[in-house]
Amino acid sequence: MDLAREHAISSQAVRNYERDGVIPAARRTPSGYRAYTEVHAAALRAYLALVAAHGYATGGEIMRAAVRGDLDAALRAVDASHAQLLRDRETLDAVETTIGVLTAAPTPTPPGRLLAVGDLAHRLGVTPATLRKWERAGVLSPARDHPSGQRQYGPEDVRDAELAHLLRRGGYLLDHIATVMRQVRAADGPGPLAASLHTWRQRLATRGHAMLVAAGHLASYLATTEPRSP
Repeated sequence: MDLAREHAISSQAVRNYERDGVIPAARRTPSGYRAYTEVHAAALRAYLALVAAHGYATGGEIMRAAVRGDLDAALRAVDASHAQLLRDRETLDAVETTIGVLTAAPTPTPPGRLLAVGDLAHRLGVTPATLRKWERAGVLSPARDHPSGQRQYGPEDVRDAELAHLLRRGGYLLDHIATVMRQVRAADGPGPLAASLHTWRQRLATRGHAMLVAAGHLASYLATTEPRSP
Protein backbone atom coordinates (compact mmCIF):
# COMPACT_ATOMS: atom_id res chain seq x y z
CA MET A 1 0.00 0.00 0.00
CA ASP A 2 1.15 3.57 -0.67
CA LEU A 3 1.00 4.45 3.01
CA ALA A 4 3.54 1.76 3.85
CA ARG A 5 5.79 2.35 0.82
CA GLU A 6 6.32 6.03 1.68
CA HIS A 7 8.13 5.00 4.88
CA ALA A 8 9.59 1.69 3.69
CA ILE A 9 7.57 -0.26 6.26
CA SER A 10 5.31 -3.27 5.91
CA SER A 11 1.55 -3.18 5.46
CA GLN A 12 1.29 -5.17 8.68
CA ALA A 13 3.16 -2.41 10.52
CA VAL A 14 0.56 0.11 9.34
CA ARG A 15 -2.23 -2.18 10.54
CA ASN A 16 -0.45 -2.51 13.89
CA TYR A 17 -0.25 1.26 14.23
CA GLU A 18 -3.98 1.47 13.55
CA ARG A 19 -4.61 -1.25 16.16
CA ASP A 20 -2.46 0.63 18.69
CA GLY A 21 -4.35 3.87 18.13
CA VAL A 22 -1.44 5.97 16.87
CA ILE A 23 -3.18 6.50 13.52
CA PRO A 24 -6.96 6.78 13.09
CA ALA A 25 -9.06 3.73 12.29
CA ALA A 26 -9.52 3.26 8.55
CA ARG A 27 -12.86 3.04 6.81
CA ARG A 28 -13.53 -0.41 5.31
CA THR A 29 -14.70 -0.91 1.73
CA PRO A 30 -17.62 -3.30 1.04
CA SER A 31 -15.04 -5.98 0.22
CA GLY A 32 -13.34 -5.45 3.60
CA TYR A 33 -10.25 -3.57 2.49
CA ARG A 34 -8.98 -0.65 4.53
CA ALA A 35 -9.32 2.75 2.84
CA TYR A 36 -6.55 5.09 3.95
CA THR A 37 -6.71 8.82 3.27
CA GLU A 38 -4.40 11.82 3.55
CA VAL A 39 -5.47 12.05 7.19
CA HIS A 40 -3.90 8.64 7.80
CA ALA A 41 -0.80 9.60 5.84
CA ALA A 42 -0.40 12.75 7.93
CA ALA A 43 -0.94 10.78 11.12
CA LEU A 44 1.70 8.21 10.18
CA ARG A 45 4.23 10.91 9.27
CA ALA A 46 3.57 12.60 12.60
CA TYR A 47 3.86 9.40 14.61
CA LEU A 48 7.14 8.28 13.06
CA ALA A 49 8.60 11.77 13.52
CA LEU A 50 7.43 11.86 17.13
CA VAL A 51 9.05 8.49 17.84
CA ALA A 52 12.33 9.73 16.36
CA ALA A 53 12.16 12.86 18.53
CA HIS A 54 10.63 11.67 21.80
CA GLY A 55 11.00 7.89 21.82
CA TYR A 56 8.38 5.16 21.39
CA ALA A 57 6.62 5.63 24.73
CA THR A 58 6.19 9.40 24.58
CA GLY A 59 5.67 9.46 20.81
CA GLY A 60 2.85 6.94 21.17
CA GLU A 61 1.34 8.85 24.09
CA ILE A 62 1.30 12.08 22.09
CA MET A 63 -0.18 10.52 18.98
CA ARG A 64 -2.86 8.49 20.75
CA ALA A 65 -4.02 11.65 22.50
CA ALA A 66 -4.05 13.55 19.20
CA VAL A 67 -6.01 10.78 17.44
CA ARG A 68 -8.69 10.71 20.12
CA GLY A 69 -8.93 14.52 19.98
CA ASP A 70 -7.39 15.23 23.39
CA LEU A 71 -5.13 18.10 22.32
CA ASP A 72 -4.39 19.15 25.89
CA ALA A 73 -3.01 15.72 26.80
CA ALA A 74 -0.95 15.61 23.59
CA LEU A 75 0.60 19.01 24.24
CA ARG A 76 1.28 18.19 27.89
CA ALA A 77 3.31 15.17 26.79
CA VAL A 78 5.18 17.32 24.26
CA ASP A 79 5.90 19.93 26.94
CA ALA A 80 7.16 17.29 29.38
CA SER A 81 9.56 15.92 26.78
CA HIS A 82 10.88 19.40 25.98
CA ALA A 83 11.34 20.01 29.70
CA GLN A 84 13.40 16.82 29.95
CA LEU A 85 15.59 17.99 27.07
CA LEU A 86 16.14 21.28 28.90
CA ARG A 87 17.11 19.40 32.08
CA ASP A 88 19.56 17.32 30.04
CA ARG A 89 21.09 20.52 28.64
CA GLU A 90 21.40 21.96 32.14
CA THR A 91 23.10 18.79 33.33
CA LEU A 92 25.59 19.01 30.46
CA ASP A 93 26.20 22.66 31.30
CA ALA A 94 26.87 21.64 34.89
CA VAL A 95 29.41 19.04 33.81
CA GLU A 96 31.18 21.51 31.53
CA THR A 97 31.22 24.13 34.28
CA THR A 98 32.88 21.75 36.70
CA ILE A 99 35.06 19.70 34.35
CA GLY A 100 38.15 21.21 35.89
CA VAL A 101 37.15 19.82 39.26
CA LEU A 102 36.28 16.45 37.73
CA THR A 103 39.64 16.04 36.02
CA ALA A 104 41.76 17.45 38.83
CA ALA A 105 43.81 15.18 41.04
CA PRO A 106 41.85 13.91 44.05
CA THR A 107 42.00 16.17 47.07
CA PRO A 108 44.53 14.77 49.55
CA THR A 109 43.15 13.31 52.72
CA PRO A 110 45.06 13.32 56.00
CA PRO A 111 47.85 10.70 55.85
CA GLY A 112 46.91 7.25 57.04
CA ARG A 113 43.16 7.74 57.43
CA LEU A 114 39.91 8.42 55.63
CA LEU A 115 37.69 11.35 56.47
CA ALA A 116 34.72 10.94 58.76
CA VAL A 117 31.50 12.76 58.01
CA GLY A 118 32.30 15.49 60.52
CA ASP A 119 35.77 16.05 59.03
CA LEU A 120 34.43 16.39 55.51
CA ALA A 121 31.60 18.65 56.64
CA HIS A 122 34.13 20.92 58.37
CA ARG A 123 36.31 21.01 55.24
CA LEU A 124 33.39 22.08 53.05
CA GLY A 125 31.78 24.38 55.59
CA VAL A 126 28.51 22.44 55.64
CA THR A 127 26.79 20.32 58.26
CA PRO A 128 27.01 16.52 58.52
CA ALA A 129 23.26 16.47 57.92
CA THR A 130 23.87 18.11 54.54
CA LEU A 131 26.29 15.36 53.53
CA ARG A 132 23.82 12.68 54.60
CA LYS A 133 21.13 14.40 52.53
CA TRP A 134 23.44 14.37 49.49
CA GLU A 135 24.02 10.68 50.05
CA ARG A 136 20.27 9.96 50.13
CA ALA A 137 19.93 11.88 46.85
CA GLY A 138 22.58 9.68 45.19
CA VAL A 139 25.23 12.41 45.03
CA LEU A 140 27.69 10.68 47.38
CA SER A 141 28.28 7.01 48.11
CA PRO A 142 30.88 6.70 50.87
CA ALA A 143 32.05 3.36 52.19
CA ARG A 144 31.09 2.24 55.69
CA ASP A 145 33.44 1.17 58.44
CA HIS A 146 32.89 -2.29 59.86
CA PRO A 147 31.61 -2.94 62.43
CA SER A 148 30.83 0.67 63.49
CA GLY A 149 28.94 1.55 60.28
CA GLN A 150 30.44 5.05 60.23
CA ARG A 151 30.85 6.75 56.86
CA GLN A 152 34.39 6.91 55.46
CA TYR A 153 35.24 9.37 52.69
CA GLY A 154 38.25 8.63 50.48
CA PRO A 155 39.91 10.96 47.94
CA GLU A 156 37.31 10.38 45.21
CA ASP A 157 34.47 10.88 47.70
CA VAL A 158 36.03 14.17 48.77
CA ARG A 159 36.28 15.30 45.17
CA ASP A 160 32.63 14.34 44.55
CA ALA A 161 31.62 16.30 47.64
CA GLU A 162 33.57 19.34 46.51
CA LEU A 163 31.94 19.13 43.09
CA ALA A 164 28.49 18.83 44.67
CA HIS A 165 29.25 21.82 46.88
CA LEU A 166 30.31 23.86 43.84
CA LEU A 167 27.17 22.93 41.93
CA ARG A 168 24.94 23.69 44.90
CA ARG A 169 26.50 27.14 45.17
CA GLY A 170 25.76 27.55 41.47
CA GLY A 171 22.06 26.90 42.10
CA TYR A 172 21.80 23.34 40.79
CA LEU A 173 19.29 21.02 42.42
CA LEU A 174 20.34 17.74 44.00
CA ASP A 175 18.70 15.63 41.30
CA HIS A 176 20.77 17.44 38.68
CA ILE A 177 23.93 16.93 40.70
CA ALA A 178 23.13 13.24 41.16
CA THR A 179 22.73 12.94 37.38
CA VAL A 180 26.16 14.49 36.88
CA MET A 181 27.65 11.93 39.26
CA ARG A 182 25.93 9.08 37.43
CA GLN A 183 27.36 10.36 34.15
CA VAL A 184 30.85 10.39 35.65
CA ARG A 185 30.48 6.86 37.01
CA ALA A 186 28.92 5.50 33.81
CA ALA A 187 31.80 6.97 31.79
CA ASP A 188 34.23 5.09 34.04
CA GLY A 189 35.78 8.28 35.34
CA PRO A 190 36.07 11.98 34.54
CA GLY A 191 38.59 11.57 31.72
CA PRO A 192 36.32 9.62 29.34
CA LEU A 193 33.42 11.88 30.32
CA ALA A 194 35.36 15.03 29.42
CA ALA A 195 36.20 13.50 26.03
CA SER A 196 32.53 12.70 25.39
CA LEU A 197 31.08 16.17 26.07
CA HIS A 198 31.10 17.23 22.41
CA THR A 199 29.27 14.05 21.36
CA TRP A 200 26.83 14.48 24.23
CA ARG A 201 25.98 18.04 23.12
CA GLN A 202 25.58 16.89 19.51
CA ARG A 203 23.08 14.24 20.61
CA LEU A 204 21.05 16.89 22.45
CA ALA A 205 21.10 19.13 19.37
CA THR A 206 19.91 16.21 17.22
CA ARG A 207 17.04 15.56 19.63
CA GLY A 208 16.09 19.22 19.65
CA HIS A 209 16.03 19.38 15.84
CA ALA A 210 13.99 16.17 15.68
CA MET A 211 11.47 17.72 18.06
CA LEU A 212 11.08 20.70 15.71
CA VAL A 213 10.50 18.38 12.74
CA ALA A 214 8.01 16.32 14.74
CA ALA A 215 6.14 19.44 15.84
CA GLY A 216 5.67 20.40 12.19
CA HIS A 217 4.29 16.97 11.27
CA LEU A 218 2.01 16.95 14.32
CA ALA A 219 0.67 20.38 13.37
CA SER A 220 0.06 19.15 9.83
CA TYR A 221 -1.90 16.16 11.14
CA LEU A 222 -3.97 18.33 13.47
CA ALA A 223 -4.79 20.63 10.55
CA THR A 224 -6.30 17.68 8.66
CA THR A 225 -8.67 16.98 11.56
CA GLU A 226 -9.97 20.54 11.93
CA PRO A 227 -13.54 21.10 10.72
CA ARG A 228 -13.64 22.73 7.30
CA SER A 229 -15.45 26.02 6.89
CA PRO A 230 -18.60 25.77 4.79
